[in-house]
Amino acid sequence: MIVWLNGTHGAGKTTTSVLVQQLIPDSRVFDAEKVGETLMDITPGLPGPGADNFQHWPPWRPLVVETARRVLDYAGGVLVMPMTVLVEQYWREISAGLAQHAIPVRHFVLHADQDTLRGRIAGDTVLGPDSPFRLQYLEPYAEAARTWLHAEAEVIDTTHLTPAEAAARIAKAVSCPVGSPVNCP
Repeated sequence: MIVWLNGTHGAGKTTTSVLVQQLIPDSRVFDAEKVGETLMDITPGLPGPGADNFQHWPPWRPLVVETARRVLDYAGGVLVMPMTVLVEQYWREISAGLAQHAIPVRHFVLHADQDTLRGRIAGDTVLGPDSPFRLQYLEPYAEAARTWLHAEAEVIDTTHLTPAEAAARIAKAVSCPVGSPVNCP
């Protein structure tokens, strides 16, 4: 199984993924961004769009699927994957690829209101305060949330949650069948 943590930068995916991994037995964190970083390291660079966002390179999506499949085939268990995917076509390619291999996916979106996201980005200690990279994804996230993303996933509003609280909600949801009440036994 894959527990995919989606959402824009500043929503808490990376921090939450580590905490989710600690709550789900036999799980590992797999950051699909590393697949993109590998593609970015190819020299000379790959042709076409992608230099600003590796997700635009067509090899990225199937490589994420294949890497996840191989890791699960080898190690079993659950992969917790923190990765922003805001382009619906890209999500469809990834989820269809995983479905072809009969890999179940629980897709969560870590959501926060725009003011909270801006505040988190302003206080970011990893990329620095007010990272232009992170700020540029606020509007695309809002558009994806309105048009398709929130309908495709289980939304966890992190506006007033700590990462530990968000992780606990995700771990509890994963222990319940899809579509069951939040407080399932």
